[in-house]
Amino acid sequence: MSTILVGQMVGQIRIMTGKLSARTVETVTEPGRYSDGNGLYLVVRDGGSRQWFLFYRYGGKRRELGLGRAGKGGVGLAEVRKLADEQRALVRQGKNPKEERTAQKVTVVPTFGAFADEYVASHAPKFRNAKHLAQWRMTLGDAYCKAIRSKPIDKIETADILAVLQPIWTKVPETAARLRGRLENILDAAKARGFRTGENPAAWRGHLKTILPARQRLTRGHHAALPYDQVPAFIAALQSRKSLAAVALEFCILTATRSGEVLGARWEEIDLDKKVWTVPAIRMKAGHAHRVPLSPRALELLAALPRLEGNPHVFPGNGSAKPLSGMAMTMQLRRMDRGDITVHGFRSSFRDWASEQTSFTHETCEHALAHRISDKAEAAYRRGDQFEKRRLLMEAWAGYVSKSDETCQPDKDSLLDK
Repeated sequence: MSTILVGQMVGQIRIMTGKLSARTVETVTEPGRYSDGNGLYLVVRDGGSRQWFLFYRYGGKRRELGLGRAGKGGVGLAEVRKLADEQRALVRQGKNPKEERTAQKVTVVPTFGAFADEYVASHAPKFRNAKHLAQWRMTLGDAYCKAIRSKPIDKIETADILAVLQPIWTKVPETAARLRGRLENILDAAKARGFRTGENPAAWRGHLKTILPARQRLTRGHHAALPYDQVPAFIAALQSRKSLAAVALEFCILTATRSGEVLGARWEEIDLDKKVWTVPAIRMKAGHAHRVPLSPRALELLAALPRLEGNPHVFPGNGSAKPLSGMAMTMQLRRMDRGDITVHGFRSSFRDWASEQTSFTHETCEHALAHRISDKAEAAYRRGDQFEKRRLLMEAWAGYVSKSDETCQPDKDSLLDK
């Protein structure tokens, strides 16, 4: 049976009526609306794109419903006629095909990994620094969550959360606790987006608290530390080591800073003339820039360091523009058979010395460690960073640890009222 198309112009649209053929659907190029009868049309647009539409009446109004792309690779003529018949049947039943399609649309549920990555990316500006952002990405990545990253987020259950947490719950309790909180945040966000229903399987109160074993209360500063009266002898032993890691460790002890702040130090942060090292906020735990007064011994260490072309770091790594390895100072301790102490512990050694052997104020000592004052009222009135007083404190500390003779003690009277 041959196809007969009768054309007429309606406004700027050419409408062709008469039953379509499969060949016509594939070959017609002139823009217009081509009817297959009973409201089914092939619409060809400028440029050659084509699409199926069904026009119908519902609620006293003329409606249209897209039925897919037409032509090569699209919905074929026989298939689209079947689809159109199904939509017309809905109209006869008093239903609106467009509304029915919306109601039946299936929401694509993302995997835990995809949703977690999207969550972290969208919240990136809220993280206090790059290190904090990296910790979120690492803990929610394959390092700990590999077993659940490919699972649809609506299928994550308590057993999945336990599979992630139980292996590290007692081994690295602080990391485990932070990860649990992050998992709870991710799953809460998924529920808010409509991807989950029901209770949060990572919730602590009334849930995981009744399942996981009790652990010690998290505390800060409890890193294995060397008693301060043993630090001078340690420094003397350290100075006999001819390695960049040994210099970095001594510099870290002299400045009472964190290992990450030292290893990330860049020459542009250091003003040798003013004897100050300014650590930018992005690399500080509290998210605030920190000025570190440099003692004569600290300046002496810096003066002896080479400046490598293409590497801006004070303590450069080998053959790259990266800093010294994050494990460099820890490995230096191990080579000295001092695996019983930690790099971070020297901050505790400094704090104990400052409290017991000097009369510098609590506020000055806390500023030296870049700790924020916990008393908000006190902090509101004391906005300075005690820099000049801290310079005296750090010079006193450098002088103390440089005395390897155990009989040498700091002159407490000279440190009073600083």
